[in-house]
Amino acid sequence: MSQPTRRDFLKTGALSTFLLGSGIALAGGCSAIQNRGKTRNVIFMVSDGMSAGTLQMADTYLRRKEGRPSNWIRLLEENALRRGLMDMASADRIVTDSAAASASWGGGHRVNNGSLNIGPDGTHHKPLLPIFRDAGKRTGLVTTTEITHATPAGFTVNVESRGMGEEIAAQYYDRKVDILLGGGNQHFDAERRSDELDLYSDFQTAGYHVAKTKSELLTGAQESHILGVFTNGHLPYTLDHLNSDELLTTIPTLAEMTDLAINNLSQSSNGFILQVEGGRVDHAAHSNDVGGLIFDQIAFDDAIAVAMEFAANRDDTLVIITTDHGNANPGHNSSPDEYFDSIADFRQTANWVRRGLNADSSISEIQERVEYATGYKFSREEAEMYRLAERGEFRAAYSRMNSTSAVMGQLLANHCHVNWVGGSHTADYVELASFGPGSEALNGFVKNTQLFDVITEAAEVSEYISDEEAVA
Repeated sequence: MSQPTRRDFLKTGALSTFLLGSGIALAGGCSAIQNRGKTRNVIFMVSDGMSAGTLQMADTYLRRKEGRPSNWIRLLEENALRRGLMDMASADRIVTDSAAASASWGGGHRVNNGSLNIGPDGTHHKPLLPIFRDAGKRTGLVTTTEITHATPAGFTVNVESRGMGEEIAAQYYDRKVDILLGGGNQHFDAERRSDELDLYSDFQTAGYHVAKTKSELLTGAQESHILGVFTNGHLPYTLDHLNSDELLTTIPTLAEMTDLAINNLSQSSNGFILQVEGGRVDHAAHSNDVGGLIFDQIAFDDAIAVAMEFAANRDDTLVIITTDHGNANPGHNSSPDEYFDSIADFRQTANWVRRGLNADSSISEIQERVEYATGYKFSREEAEMYRLAERGEFRAAYSRMNSTSAVMGQLLANHCHVNWVGGSHTADYVELASFGPGSEALNGFVKNTQLFDVITEAAEVSEYISDEEAVA
């Protein structure tokens, strides 16, 4: 199976050579900005819903399939990144959701789950992208989810509920985000919005290049303002994307969008902030979908290569690489290695499998669809267990594992031996990696809201922070 293009310098270890000769210190303080170069640019990268097992399995897959580590782990091996752990709790829950998580970074305060930069007391916290905009810097959001989803929105808007997609899209327009790339057509299209507002027309009138396909995006790559919306909902899972000529032609990868956004935003002499989200890692974890999970994590890893290729040659760019929470805590259980290696033969995700099945599907239909997608031959008993789940008749000891996605995930685990603790977010302290000026403040154990303080102090934009009723 072909993979997205990788950056050769990360394969050869050239980044570590650059760092050793650059004078950039790789060890040091954990609590203060030490001004090792002015932070002009910030690239904030989020693999949404990435548990520790997800990071490990993507790395192991690449070592066994391509003979190399993942970019994230290679950078840690080379001591090119600072590493820490981060507490991601929200204001009202031990286990955060993506909205409160992103708002903790984007607005500097813990808010209740589901909220975006509006505190429990009703205070509106000004988020990072409007702060950077007011400081004269350019701004961008790139994601594999709907562009109005919780993680990109947490850096940009103030709304009471993450589900207010139409309002979030309107606030993107009002707050003049320079680059917006992802899915979510229904939040911009007049025929799909409840208020029939044609946001595409508004963006075009405001000078945006509007793209709905990969080719249209490339045509306007140098335009100063770009809105790229490539699907009605989320972008496809990477595994499904890679195995569809149509999707490869019409929809850009996360790495391609990241590359375009960085090249575009970096034309500014004042600098920029860009958030990049691998959002479907989270969705695959919710669905207990091992193929969706590993291949989307690898796609995020490709985007890390793009960001680091830009940042490694400079002393003015802070790169943060992290996740907002664990999800489902997948892990490869002890078994012969070939069971894990079989994932390389997958053609489609488990989500693709389930989309073609229902309560009326026959045993043979279930078996045939699973074998086409994964190469696994389900026994009659396994297929019957899945059919019971489709009919709502399957009963696991842990009730959250009764769903069709959970049952399919456990049945696939009989063959690849990657299993799950559930299908929801977890309370893990999460991985935090950083590079560049300001990263010296991100060693050790970090509270999520500290990232806002580090970013605004390092980039010298603190004077533009305000907590008040949200304004455009």
